Amino acid sequence: MTLPLSVRGLSVPNPRGRAILTVDELDIPAGSLVGVRGPSGAGKSTLLYALAGLWSGAKGAVRWGETEILALSDARRTAFRADHFGMIFQDFLLFEELSAAGNAGLVSLFRRRRDRAGVTKRARQGLARLGLTDTPRAVASFSGGERQRVAVARALAHDPHVLLADEPTASLHREAADALIDDMVKLVRDSGKTLIAVSHDLALLDRMDRVVSVIDGRVDCDVEVRA
Repeated sequence: MTLPLSVRGLSVPNPRGRAILTVDELDIPAGSLVGVRGPSGAGKSTLLYALAGLWSGAKGAVRWGETEILALSDARRTAFRADHFGMIFQDFLLFEELSAAGNAGLVSLFRRRRDRAGVTKRARQGLARLGLTDTPRAVASFSGGERQRVAVARALAHDPHVLLADEPTASLHREAADALIDDMVKLVRDSGKTLIAVSHDLALLDRMDRVVSVIDGRVDCDVEVRA
């Protein structure tokens, strides 16, 4: 299954009702690697969360394939997100006391019983592909680069169609960031998934097929397409 994205007339309000992000029109084909750039506070992360249906009160149309997620109930939107999206957060959001495998496979606890073994297997395979051998060490002792690799493996463990990443290299030194970019891009390209990554990192943005700019709460409709 592939999930192209079509956005029309998206408006995201703050708690007082003022629009802090607007998107007139945006189309992303399935299997694309898309970067989102812009100054701090411009609305990049807000865009990512709105595309995932995580921003309460968003108006307009955000259509993934045949599904208009803003029209879904909260429960159905959560279920759609769990089935189709993998998310990588800037601050990792790992359980410090668990091992790499424990964190990467945690999503299996929220899957149907018949699917859990497959999720756990993919989590371990993802860790191995990202250079993390199975170890009982708690992630509290891991470096920033190792922790981010665990976060990537966790996001991919349930084989999502779309990977959404918020500043995935922000906390890493250059060598670790470059290694993670290589690993993440290869994993996504090999599997045909869509990647949308918010980032200030020019090295990451340079690896994307397209780059979208967010400035003062508006998404530039002119999408830069790389050869």
